[in-house]
Amino acid sequence: MYESTYEMVLRELETELQPPKTTMSSTTLVRGQGTKILLLNPNSSSAMTDDMKTILRDIDLPFSTEVYTYTGPSGCPASINDGHDIQQSTNAVLADFDAVGSYDGIVVACFSVHPLVPKLQSLSGPHGAVTGIFEASVLAAISLLGPGQKWGIVTTGKFWEDHLSNGVKAFLGASPKDDNAKFASVQSTGLNAGDFHHGVDPAVVREKLKKATKRLLDAGEVHVIVMGCAGMAGLEAIIREAAKEERDEEFAYSTLHVIDGVRAGVIQIDHMIRNQRLRPGKP
Repeated sequence: MYESTYEMVLRELETELQPPKTTMSSTTLVRGQGTKILLLNPNSSSAMTDDMKTILRDIDLPFSTEVYTYTGPSGCPASINDGHDIQQSTNAVLADFDAVGSYDGIVVACFSVHPLVPKLQSLSGPHGAVTGIFEASVLAAISLLGPGQKWGIVTTGKFWEDHLSNGVKAFLGASPKDDNAKFASVQSTGLNAGDFHHGVDPAVVREKLKKATKRLLDAGEVHVIVMGCAGMAGLEAIIREAAKEERDEEFAYSTLHVIDGVRAGVIQIDHMIRNQRLRPGKP
């Protein structure tokens, strides 16, 4: 059959554009190792765990990374408000939770100097990754500071002001009496963790959280605010609203960093897991 010059040229172009053929023996699996992360809520409030799940869905993680949640047993307090509650939750979780080895990383979702962090780290062995949302938030806050800028924490009850202030200094290798030019303060709202989403008039929550935020901003040059309670998940807008009233709109929505502890914890544990895989002999 006669083939026109046009058809010949077209056929030659199609041949040139075909991708090179490969056989299955030439392929190599480059990546595909899955990762399992556990977000461990050490209180007994399933409602608070559900609030954290809304944060998890928005975190940018590889699709192969699986994130699970755990809520403490009935022996845990519904809200962790002081040192006694911290110890009670530690004992109850350790008696109930025995799946440390099932996860590549664990995030303890209580904004405190929580004993579960070192205890679970010890149980998970040298290749396990464990952090708390407190520790992860401190690292995140420091990383976001510019020259001369400060960061601070807005939290729940009065107990946490000294507990967290001393905890920050200890985590950074300082004593309680040492000053830190980059750390402004901890300001409390007078609420407890469960109050932020259930049982207290939202208008009261908004007012108290805004007042605490403004007190923190009064310290001067505060450019990073950490939400110092897992129960504050989803309340970033109130903090920014207070910042707008105290400073201006540009500062509140373009300059100020507001750190959610749950988000910081999951992102930090993902980095820790990857770094653990740099160890010699780690598969």
